[in-house]
Amino acid sequence: MIQDLKIVLGYDFITYRDFHMNLMDIIIVIILYTLTWGGLQVFKLFVNRAIRKRQWMDRSSLYALHKLFSYLAYTIAALLSLKVFGIDVTILLAGSAALLVGFGLGVQQIFNDFISGIILLFGGTVRVGDIVEFNNTIGRVIEIDFRTSKIKTRDGITIIVPNSKLVSDNVINWTEGDELTRFSVEVGVAYGSNTELVKQILTDVVTEHQAVSNHRPVQVQFRDFGDSSLNFKVLFWAENTWEIEFLRSTIRFEIDKQFRINGVTIPFPQRDVHMYPTDK
Repeated sequence: MIQDLKIVLGYDFITYRDFHMNLMDIIIVIILYTLTWGGLQVFKLFVNRAIRKRQWMDRSSLYALHKLFSYLAYTIAALLSLKVFGIDVTILLAGSAALLVGFGLGVQQIFNDFISGIILLFGGTVRVGDIVEFNNTIGRVIEIDFRTSKIKTRDGITIIVPNSKLVSDNVINWTEGDELTRFSVEVGVAYGSNTELVKQILTDVVTEHQAVSNHRPVQVQFRDFGDSSLNFKVLFWAENTWEIEFLRSTIRFEIDKQFRINGVTIPFPQRDVHMYPTDK
């Protein structure tokens, strides 16, 4: 009985040169992949428990670590499976070297995004939940994957961005650094206006706004003598970077209101056209 079972299990129903496949080979490969999957699940469970106890790794880093180990484990399992079927992996790799070079050139950008994803997940320069600005777009990072990241703008639109853009381009991370960030509002007033009064109005309006920090002074700059206006810029510090455009808007409303009360005029561009009669 046992001898018959060995014959059945060892019978090669597919044979070609060094390649062979029998029931025993298939069972070994199934066991190999089952052990690989089970080992990865145990590894993920172990790391999850370690995180809950010591808080030494965040969720995004755990995801990245599990993915890396998964790719590595399944790659090793695939190579061992080929070995079980009698395929010489070294010859296979050598024979496909030229193909792999061409394939590598074709997926160079994808590989670049993949490496950038690893840098983001483990480097910590941009994390899930951070507010970032790039290409004149401000949004909150909601997901970082290996090749792309998802950023949700203030309009509720989700943008899928290649990771290489977040690594190589100029990206402002509003969440990193100091809690306070300096912002500004610019306004122009008509020639002949009382500049000291304008300065006082701008200072009072911004200082009294509840979202503006009182830990740092509000500053007013007389920027330039424009073509149609005297240009001012008021600078202030605030924390609420996500809602900063609404903060600027409310400040502009109040500036316009105070200018009307105090008789300060905001000019509009104008040109004088002089017409002279011509001799016939």
